[in-house]
Amino acid sequence: MERFFVEGGRRLCGEVEVSGAKNAALKMIAAALLANGRTTLRNVPHIKDVQTMRAVLDGLGAESDFDGNTLSIDAGAIYSYTAPYDLVRQMRASIVVLGPLVARFGEAEVSAPGGCNLGLRKFNFHLDGLRALGAEIKLDHGFIKATAPRGLAGAEVNFEYPSVTATENVMMAAVLARGTTVIENGAREPEVVALADLLNLMGASVFGAGTGRIVIEGVEELSPAEFAVMGDRVEAGTFIMATAATGGDVLVRGVDPAHLKMELPKLRDVGVDLALVEGGIRVRVEDPGALGSVDISTLPFPGFATDLQAQMMALLTQTSGAGVITENVYENRLQVAEELNRMGAGIDLFGGHRALVKGPKRLSGAIVQSPDLRGGAALVMAGLVADGTTIVDGAKHILRGYEKFEEKLTNLGAIVAFGAEPALRS
Repeated sequence: MERFFVEGGRRLCGEVEVSGAKNAALKMIAAALLANGRTTLRNVPHIKDVQTMRAVLDGLGAESDFDGNTLSIDAGAIYSYTAPYDLVRQMRASIVVLGPLVARFGEAEVSAPGGCNLGLRKFNFHLDGLRALGAEIKLDHGFIKATAPRGLAGAEVNFEYPSVTATENVMMAAVLARGTTVIENGAREPEVVALADLLNLMGASVFGAGTGRIVIEGVEELSPAEFAVMGDRVEAGTFIMATAATGGDVLVRGVDPAHLKMELPKLRDVGVDLALVEGGIRVRVEDPGALGSVDISTLPFPGFATDLQAQMMALLTQTSGAGVITENVYENRLQVAEELNRMGAGIDLFGGHRALVKGPKRLSGAIVQSPDLRGGAALVMAGLVADGTTIVDGAKHILRGYEKFEEKLTNLGAIVAFGAEPALRS
């Protein structure tokens, strides 16, 4: 079993460059299906989820090449419209191949996706959106089958909830639909804006990305393009919070501060010294115990990101006072609190989606289980400040979203190792 081994008691100091954004890269890889030819994506992270999405496209007949952090995908010879079950079940984001396939080829078949156990994440937003564009959707033995033999047609799509992946799926389908599509209550995340920028570079006409109303004028075809993936705001937030928790001094490079619209003000409210410098954010904290606490509620962008909630919980165990965390996006995302409590955090859960975090707490190293991708990162964070050695099982979750996580932490002065039974350096 692969694990992270973390020795506590070291301040993080130095510089770290964040990788390309996982949640942007995956959708851009799917977008390559829309064009006949080779699309090139730069700044793509070497992570498990990217390899899975690449394998999904290869299984459809695409040819790809991953050199350094540059991924090129030739979707000119697609011969299958069925995404392989054994790959799709590993990652929920793979459902985004549904829109591009049915838009370009008139048919698609994708198994109901898997991934982190974060609770119910309904697919009806995706399916209702594609139905509005004229696709016929059937659910058959765990597979989603979409057909549009006469092509898709523009329509008004109203989302009950601003789902990121559903917005992206419908947006990618609509770029090749006849006429105009209007998405109301669409997701406003920076990753949605980046995807729209790529689609427009490929020849699409997408307007309003980053607002709740996105207008897409359909075109007959798209062309391949070259595009750079934005920096990962979640990885940046993780390193910022880890630096604060350890009382460190780190320059986090490669992130746009505007992509952390709610997180940075909340961290400043806690007392974290954040300075915006050219190319990044400098984080300085002399004594985490001198920091205060804060309440947070997760919401779609520009609210506090659910993907940074667990890391904030770990940070609040080291600050003074009491803070309430309210999880409004995924009902199972507070599972990490139980593992933090094994380390002595003393977090109280109530109401099913709230946690009361009191600090500062002296954490002790323990064997803990990563409940999901971001929860695993938060447990590594907790291990950085705990007494003794922390062993984080379920490392496969963490590797789905963080490139060179062990190496980056080590370069900042942490004592971290990854493997079955690695030796920690001193």
